[in-house]
Amino acid sequence: MAPPSAFVAGLAPPASSFFGARAAPTSDVQVRRPVTTGARMQAAAGTPTKFDRMRQKWGAPAVDESKGGMYQEFESALEGLSYNFSEGDIIPGVVQQLDPNGAMVDVGAKASALCPTVEVSIAQGTALEDVLAPGDEREFQIIRSENADGELLLSIRRIEFSRAWARVAQLAAEDVTIMGTVTSVNRGGGLVVVEGLRAFLPGSHISVRRESQEDLVGMELPLKLIQVDPDEKKLVVSHRLAAAASRMTSLETGSVVAGTVRSVKPYGAFVDIGGVSGLLHISQISHDHVKDIEAVLSAGMEVKAYVMNQDKDKGRISLSTKVLENEPGDMMTDSAAVFAGAEEIAERYHARVEEERRAASSVAEDIVSSLDIASLDDLGLGGDLVGSGAASGGGAATADAPAE
Repeated sequence: MAPPSAFVAGLAPPASSFFGARAAPTSDVQVRRPVTTGARMQAAAGTPTKFDRMRQKWGAPAVDESKGGMYQEFESALEGLSYNFSEGDIIPGVVQQLDPNGAMVDVGAKASALCPTVEVSIAQGTALEDVLAPGDEREFQIIRSENADGELLLSIRRIEFSRAWARVAQLAAEDVTIMGTVTSVNRGGGLVVVEGLRAFLPGSHISVRRESQEDLVGMELPLKLIQVDPDEKKLVVSHRLAAAASRMTSLETGSVVAGTVRSVKPYGAFVDIGGVSGLLHISQISHDHVKDIEAVLSAGMEVKAYVMNQDKDKGRISLSTKVLENEPGDMMTDSAAVFAGAEEIAERYHARVEEERRAASSVAEDIVSSLDIASLDDLGLGGDLVGSGAASGGGAATADAPAE
């Protein structure tokens, strides 16, 4: 046992007396060291950084703390990047993978972008794998800016849609005949796919005769663009004008054509000539006065007519049957005879017109050659003729010039 003197006030007992170890500090104030618990270590580490959250989200390997400086530099570089993606921009991208929702596309952003299946093509019902495959490089249009996860929404359909409208506007300006497929019909007309766009084909502009309108579905028709309005998304086409333009390339003024009376109106009859509608006006049916057109022509009647003139821009053809009458009134009394002798009468008509033209030209030449310039002086016209001739000769004096 230690001697009493060891417990003198103010003196600390030797550490070896109790612990058998190294001597404790001799200071009156005992030094207390903070206890470092697990909770305090976590608080010292702080909340996870943005880079930590990204690493955990995408399953990246654990960070090597010995390389903390390098990761901090990388995180700072990411924070400093500015991609400036805006809705409506067209940007390049590489397809990474396909899934039921669409295609995941790498556009250089922090996260992959999504192109939904409905946005991969302008054609409805197109399968995703028919358009895209992993590794494909394409242009995409941004249709929604980044969401909370930094994901963009992309579209190919919007790009094709915009370019299709530009193409049809150019085709309409050039008056080009295009092909379109009828997808559906209704009482007012039909819907046609043109350059991937849906166009309206009015019933009055359909020149194909079918037993029912449903027979038109699936048919590919030549069409003319008659209204192109990208702002209002209105596209109207005409098969009648396209057929007329095609037929007019082979039609010639003065030729005889065979057709079928399609309809009869108070002012005349419309004749279908191989898909082209021509007007046989009431004044061109016969040399005799026609009081009742339906007494002469009826729907479905086969006729031959003479092409008087044609307007290719408007798709109009003017016809005549009275030119083909051998005798005035034949169309009213014997239309079958007019039909049978149409070509022969037309040749005779051409010969007569040419003979009349030559006769008129000959008479004009005779009149000019028989003019007596001297007699014209009495009328005060000779001087004018001489003056105009001198002026055309260049430098000669005119009749009004004073005599020397």
